[in-house]
Amino acid sequence: MKITIALAGNQNCGKTTLFNQLTGSQQHVGNFPGVTVERKSGLIKPTYLAPEQKDIEAEVVDLPGIYSLSPYTPEEIVTRDFLLKEKPDCIINIIDATNVERNLYLSLQLAELQIPMVLAFNMMDEVLGAGNSIDIEKLSEEMQLPIVPISAVKGDGVSDLVYHIIDAAVNKKAPAKIDFCSEGSPVHQAIHSIAHLIADHTDARGLPNRFCATKLVEGDDLLVEQLGLNANEKDILGHITREMEKDSGTDREAALADMRYAYISRITRDTVHRLGDTIEQKRSIKIDNILTGKYTAIPIFIAIMALIFWLTFGVLGNHLSEWFSMFIEWCIGWIDKGLTAYGLNPVIKSLIVNGVCAGVGSVLGFMPTILVLFFFLALLEDTGYMARIAFVMDTMLRKIGLSGKSFVPMLIGFGCSVPAIMSTRTLTSKRDKKMTIFIIPFMSCSAKIPVYALFTAAFFPKHGALVMIFLYLLGFAVAITSALLLKGTMFKGQPVPFVLELPAYRMPSIKNMILDIKEKARDFLRKAFTIILGATIIVWFLTNLDYKLNVVTDPSQSLLAVIGTFIAPLFKPLGFNDWRLSTALITGLTAKETVVSTLGILLGQSGNALTAAVSSLLGVPSALGFLTFTLLYMPCVAALAVTRREIGKKGAAEAMIFQTATAYVIAFIVYHLAALIF
Repeated sequence: MKITIALAGNQNCGKTTLFNQLTGSQQHVGNFPGVTVERKSGLIKPTYLAPEQKDIEAEVVDLPGIYSLSPYTPEEIVTRDFLLKEKPDCIINIIDATNVERNLYLSLQLAELQIPMVLAFNMMDEVLGAGNSIDIEKLSEEMQLPIVPISAVKGDGVSDLVYHIIDAAVNKKAPAKIDFCSEGSPVHQAIHSIAHLIADHTDARGLPNRFCATKLVEGDDLLVEQLGLNANEKDILGHITREMEKDSGTDREAALADMRYAYISRITRDTVHRLGDTIEQKRSIKIDNILTGKYTAIPIFIAIMALIFWLTFGVLGNHLSEWFSMFIEWCIGWIDKGLTAYGLNPVIKSLIVNGVCAGVGSVLGFMPTILVLFFFLALLEDTGYMARIAFVMDTMLRKIGLSGKSFVPMLIGFGCSVPAIMSTRTLTSKRDKKMTIFIIPFMSCSAKIPVYALFTAAFFPKHGALVMIFLYLLGFAVAITSALLLKGTMFKGQPVPFVLELPAYRMPSIKNMILDIKEKARDFLRKAFTIILGATIIVWFLTNLDYKLNVVTDPSQSLLAVIGTFIAPLFKPLGFNDWRLSTALITGLTAKETVVSTLGILLGQSGNALTAAVSSLLGVPSALGFLTFTLLYMPCVAALAVTRREIGKKGAAEAMIFQTATAYVIAFIVYHLAALIF
């Protein structure tokens, strides 16, 4: 027997952590809002099933973190559509036990769906650690819903939770129909009148009547269309809600919110006993006085990022990459010797050694540096610091026409532009979304790190960390300046209000950190042996064949040289007029790391030898111009494809032109300023 279970809850309540516990999935666990944009699914591990439930195949669907079922945000729409249309067998509503009152606001709306549901009270260890308590049995009796106390991080109570959710799903134990509002109140009368009005429509469409009635009271226009109300019914609906607002003395949404919170207050008054804040909450307040202080927040953030870059590019990552590159060179040498001893055709041997091995190997050599950077970023994320940065940046971003919520996709952009662009779905304003997508590629994604590392090692061996900081800050500065320009031209208007719940600071989970690093390493290797591998093979053929498909001994006579020579003059104002560099920028559109693999093939070098070869191509000003253009020009084809999907073909074309034009102008300025200095 197969059942489907929906996992729903507020943001930062431990939902994704519980999902990983239940399924053993290699999901990334974040500690800031917006990490779960699309639903994810997995099967509950058999070890959590009771003996009598072993024949059950339970699929858990991890839905986006939300605060209500009103269709105001993409997350709410995704969650509501899944629950109403796909009708799961049961809902796990995960609750942050340190803030029961706020979390139950969503629970009341989920209960109205009449889908079997179990409440999972997470972080109960923190509640008890602070001397607080919750009368689970009495609260469960009040709500007439099963409640299971758990600790998702430790796995405590998860087996008991699984037993209850499968029991509820198999036996179809729908929530009791509780009237949350006072009988005879204006809200009570409005809900019951509307429920009677729409009964035929909800029955015909298989929708929960009480849920639809409360949403229509709120003014849910999408549901009005979905139910197919006629003009007369719409008029009656409007009359009922206007009378309710008049009698209650408040607007429709506030009236329903008051109703729900009044009920929550009543049932928690004698069941939730709070003596004070948890240890984590007290500690977070003290830390925030410093890390989010008016005068300390930005300097501390810059100092933290500078320390991370110094450790990544100047101490740990750089040395690890050097050792790994030496190992790769040793492996390539043995492959070369083995193929020579075998007597393989020289052309095929060149394809394998100088094409595949040199191209892919030159990129793989930088994997330790990338993983070290991701380790530190994951550390900041898991502790809860990332959310603080979004909060701190809200004031500044509003001045350029964005809200602090846009900073989350921008931060994700330091890892990869593809998920960063996808995460803009959390932005409720189309204007904010499109504007954010335009500037995300200016963030230094991890794919650019091999290029940075190669050129800093070649031209700035003693100041690599400083150059890295300069590039990251330059990208951010260009993003800010571009947003100011776009605000006054293409995207006039004001950003939407920004509401952010700051999670408590917590010690990072070693398990989550390991899973995160493994995921990043797997993604990097997958790209290295797919996109980059394909690109290096194409580059090798273009480098070793002329237009008559004859093998050439001099790469300057190849097809690639013809293409590169044609476009090279375009980059002369930026300080580089070498066809190999211009060609590398073109292949970089497949994946930015391919810039390095292309240069490795064209120069016939890898590892430290490639660094020496690159240093002979350019001067310092030209190197800075090349790095700046690489930092800012249009992203890879994968990011462009996602951009097209999110904002359409025209929007993607506009973004591509804007980003590349910006890259050209800024690179021109950087090159000429550097020429005056060096």
